[in-house]
Amino acid sequence: MKIELKDITVRDLTEGYQDNDEAGVVGYSGKLDIRPAYQREFIYKDKQRDAVVETVTKDFPLNVMYWAVRVDGDYEVIDGQQRTISICQYIEGDFAFKGRYFHNLQSDEKEQILSYPLMVYLCSGPDSEKLEWFRTINIAGEKLSDQELRNAVYSGSWVSDAKRYFSKNGCPAYGLGSDYMNGAPIRQDYLETVIKWMNGGDIEGYMAKQQHKPNANELWLYFQRVIAWVTATFPKYRKEMKTVAWGELHNGFKDTELDSAKLEVQVIPVGAGPVKTLVTSFWGCLL
Repeated sequence: MKIELKDITVRDLTEGYQDNDEAGVVGYSGKLDIRPAYQREFIYKDKQRDAVVETVTKDFPLNVMYWAVRVDGDYEVIDGQQRTISICQYIEGDFAFKGRYFHNLQSDEKEQILSYPLMVYLCSGPDSEKLEWFRTINIAGEKLSDQELRNAVYSGSWVSDAKRYFSKNGCPAYGLGSDYMNGAPIRQDYLETVIKWMNGGDIEGYMAKQQHKPNANELWLYFQRVIAWVTATFPKYRKEMKTVAWGELHNGFKDTELDSAKLEVQVIPVGAGPVKTLVTSFWGCLL
């Protein structure tokens, strides 16, 4: 891995900034892929985003960022996506800092921000080294979840499509199954859980086989079948149902002819015992 330090001003970084949602986020005159397929969505809270802007406005040093150099000479962010998007969103006028948008600032204040130098390490090397470096430098700070690291290791067409279904705010999986699952799609909880259900707990094994497939249709169709089975088998909803491993139940009993009415009387009513007992009863009534 070859690593070269380069000063990039905020003006340079934000030139040509575009957030095209599913199509990606770019900056640096279109030469920088700010959100590669293996990266997480924007998760900074307002306080964290404001802290980035305050650091820049006060000319305090901001932590270094890492860009990977692609074979075509363009770049992609390895580390620093959240800080980069925070800066770009402020310059674009997406939010105000201390009651003032960027366009409200005086000329000298704008120039101070636009001239602020960012310390960027340009990293050149094969994908395997690039992704390993990505894992290493993300140990500190906004630590990646296990599934976010898997997305990095097995990045490709399959991960990009799977995230469309399972990893966005308001994604299709959330709309369909949020009543039956815990966690947050944006932190990859849904994706991790459904892969675990589908492949008997072997998440890495499944992702390794799927990595270069064109889409995640198989996983999405499986998830739809699980939720359809749950709602048909246990039509009476209880909030504790969010804690049940429905994929495991579906895998074991999807081909069994079940009587929903009889099953219902075997499920412990809400309030009759602790959540653990209630959850266990969903399993017990099927055995």
